[in-house]
Amino acid sequence: MLTRRHIRVKVMQCIYALTQSKDDSLEKQEKFLKVSIENMYTLYLLMLSLLIEIRQLAADRVKLSTKKYMSDRTDEFPDNKKFANNRLLLQLANNGRLKATLEKRKLKDWYLNEEYVKLILKEIVGSKAYLEYMKTPSSSYKDDKELIAVLFKEIIAPNEKIYEYLEDDKLTWVDDIPIVNTFVFKQLKKVKEDQGESYFLPRLLKDDEDMLFAQELLTKTLLNNTQWEIEIEGKTPNWDKDRIADIDSILLKMAICELLNFPSIPEKVTINEFLEIAKEYSTPKSSIFINGILDKLVKEYKSEGKLKKAGRGLL
Repeated sequence: MLTRRHIRVKVMQCIYALTQSKDDSLEKQEKFLKVSIENMYTLYLLMLSLLIEIRQLAADRVKLSTKKYMSDRTDEFPDNKKFANNRLLLQLANNGRLKATLEKRKLKDWYLNEEYVKLILKEIVGSKAYLEYMKTPSSSYKDDKELIAVLFKEIIAPNEKIYEYLEDDKLTWVDDIPIVNTFVFKQLKKVKEDQGESYFLPRLLKDDEDMLFAQELLTKTLLNNTQWEIEIEGKTPNWDKDRIADIDSILLKMAICELLNFPSIPEKVTINEFLEIAKEYSTPKSSIFINGILDKLVKEYKSEGKLKKAGRGLL
């Protein structure tokens, strides 16, 4: 679920939090890193549970409409139960393993805060995609899947109220929301009708090496902070270190640390990864600044025999 780039971002966030709080407790930051990574899975599960609650609310409203003596908007559709019976939504709702995981983690956010579910369902019902879907007498699993993918991308993922709720719940989710939403969207697009229940419960990390990579990158960057600062100052003689943006400084230290301490990661991978992170999280010119320094350092390390790379490389 998480790529190495996501892991690098998590490490960056931890180091930034440490520099802002002036807390030099390495143990505390290691714990924060682990919890922050694990919380991304909780966020993923919450987004899936939101889809389940939306379907449940739609089903409840269909039941209520059958007891009314006056017609409403749902009467104009050939089958007013069509959305509640959407095959993909039912696939999620009937997933025993997913249900057990949500119960074990006590994730009842949307059940306890139904106003958010109502808000989303109202937007869905008023959308063009929903109306076109409901006006068609029948649909295939592919049609059902495409509808949910479109609704998730256009209505659920960009919803500001949902974003605000999640941000208030856990501050670290601010940067995690786009990553998780992108993953959920891909899952919805790729799922098959006969998919096993484990499909919607992927591993957070590819393997144990990813968590080890995260912990080592954090630890070695922090413990050698002074050394990395000297390396940077040597390549920025006309810059006062206080003038370098905090994020740029952190990314440079992490990149240098990775270049010198992770032999299985090719230097091109390291540089490209940190340049992409800089483009997203720092100033417009940061990637150019960082690239210039890293390019000089790589040439120097190679000439001095410090850059020792081996193995297939880990992305």
